[in-house]
Amino acid sequence: MGTSLIFYKATAVFYFFSTVVFLFYMMTQRDIVKKVAVGIYLSGFVIHSLGLIVRYFEAGYVPLLSMYEGLSFFAWATCGFFFFFNSKFKVGILGAFVAPLTFMMLLVALTFDKAYVKLPASMQTVWKDIHIPLAFLGYGMFAIAALAGVMYLLQEHQLKTKKMNVLYHVLPSLQISDKINYICLTYGFPLLTLAMITGSIWLYTSSGVYWSWSKKEIWSFITWLVYAALLHGRMTTGWRGRKVAVLSIVGFIVILFTFLGVNLLLKEKHIDTAEKKITMNYVESELTAYATSRDFKVVVR
Repeated sequence: MGTSLIFYKATAVFYFFSTVVFLFYMMTQRDIVKKVAVGIYLSGFVIHSLGLIVRYFEAGYVPLLSMYEGLSFFAWATCGFFFFFNSKFKVGILGAFVAPLTFMMLLVALTFDKAYVKLPASMQTVWKDIHIPLAFLGYGMFAIAALAGVMYLLQEHQLKTKKMNVLYHVLPSLQISDKINYICLTYGFPLLTLAMITGSIWLYTSSGVYWSWSKKEIWSFITWLVYAALLHGRMTTGWRGRKVAVLSIVGFIVILFTFLGVNLLLKEKHIDTAEKKITMNYVESELTAYATSRDFKVVVR
């Protein structure tokens, strides 16, 4: 576990207090409060970044292999994308939605086993360090897309009902929320696609197959189909506004189930499945070699 755990716990504290201050900003609508909230959140992001670096040197590998490491990086990526969009569109209020999400993600991450992961030698390839970051960067983009969708729906509801509350004055325009959503989809989908391609290559180089029909792979493909349909509808049939906002939220729910639900509810871990495949292939090859050396015929099913 080491020193990185201290950084992660400190990050959780900063994310929590930024959430509180962001909510206070929503009530007061004072710019100074928003700046304080963003400042606290940025401090947490910096500490989080240092924690990831420390974890890397402690573990000796890119820390993305366990649920603890993966969920932490997921939160970090989502937080980082918030600062990108805030610098581009001045949407500090987005932090009032991102900060609670990343705080909860990190809080859940801290409940998982924090032991370092030892992979079989055959799985320790460069494709591992390409596939996993791409997947989580894509997930981070889709998280922002979903939260932009939430902001869109809240603002649209107020405009349609003509019942303006405190949110009306702090939320961005429908056009900005929709623009953020579009950017997230157009960049997040290629990241997810590359993650799936490199994941298949990683599986092939370690086990000799491109696809093993594991629950994780099936749900990852379902996630890809959801966003492929969403991006196709947006770019070719003119989907905009409410429909895209709702589908972005649905897509993110699918992502959460793919990442958390498959592991916790369906009791299947992505890396464990690959390790079993490698073991089966090794056993099959050993049996075949043994049978060949003794003129036996072994049928492996």
